[in-house]
Amino acid sequence: MKNKLLFLLLIISTTTIAQTDNKLTAQLQNAVKGFNGQIGIYVKNLKTGKTAAINADTLFPTASMIKVSIQCGVMDKIEKGELAYNQKLIYRDSLLYPGEDILGSFKDKDTIEVSKVAMLMITMSDNTASTWLQKIVTGEYINNWLDQHGFKVMRVNSRVKGREAIRAKYGWGVTTPFEMCRLFTMIRNGEAVSPAASERMYRNLGRIYWDDKALSQIPPYVHTISKQGAVDESKSETVLVNAPHGDYVFSIITNNDKDQRWVPDNEADILIRKVSALIWHYYEPKSDWKPADGVAKFMLNE
Repeated sequence: MKNKLLFLLLIISTTTIAQTDNKLTAQLQNAVKGFNGQIGIYVKNLKTGKTAAINADTLFPTASMIKVSIQCGVMDKIEKGELAYNQKLIYRDSLLYPGEDILGSFKDKDTIEVSKVAMLMITMSDNTASTWLQKIVTGEYINNWLDQHGFKVMRVNSRVKGREAIRAKYGWGVTTPFEMCRLFTMIRNGEAVSPAASERMYRNLGRIYWDDKALSQIPPYVHTISKQGAVDESKSETVLVNAPHGDYVFSIITNNDKDQRWVPDNEADILIRKVSALIWHYYEPKSDWKPADGVAKFMLNE
């Protein structure tokens, strides 16, 4: 019995080791050396199952990446018949989230469909749209959905009773690089809410305006889904790439960044581009694509 147990443990250990891409892990570790802040990365080749990770189970702020979870809550309500995707909502001035949001420019009592509010939340990362949908669905509902689907730490913090302390530390939401990739993979596989809801979410996540960081290092003719997050001290991006040689997903999140400038050469933004390019060329070694000369002036998404 003892020998059988040892043999079983050896098989499990060997399988775990086999699933770790040591070469990619080493390249990522080298790429992040010297970064002035905390960093977490998780990468998974969805064709081979091999992974690479740096602090992949460490808690990080989600910033706007939490909006993917809000989208899941909205779709779950629609699937249950409690909302309709084309349902008209009435905008009120009290919903305004200070900033430069498109929805925030609406006039009091203007109407807009749930579908367009969801599109603005994901595509433009519109904060007024996001907080409005969270108010309709509720953070408690979204967190319950996450819990029921096996997410151990990803949660909405803001406007959720009992999460004030963790909100003070992590902001709007909290997650890990691993759990961000897991959620994206569920959506890709048709396992988030329902196959139909996943398909709609996949389309929404595939038309992102904020494409000047990780996405800028992937050929524009290769389909991707993504979501970005950014606050002064934290930058993040999760991307699933439908690459020629097989899909892959990765999430990179920083925290406690020393460089908190909102400029194109912010240290964390540079690192996100660097890591994205590294992963693309690792999985597509024969690709000779690179960003076009002079494209930087067309990537100033503000």
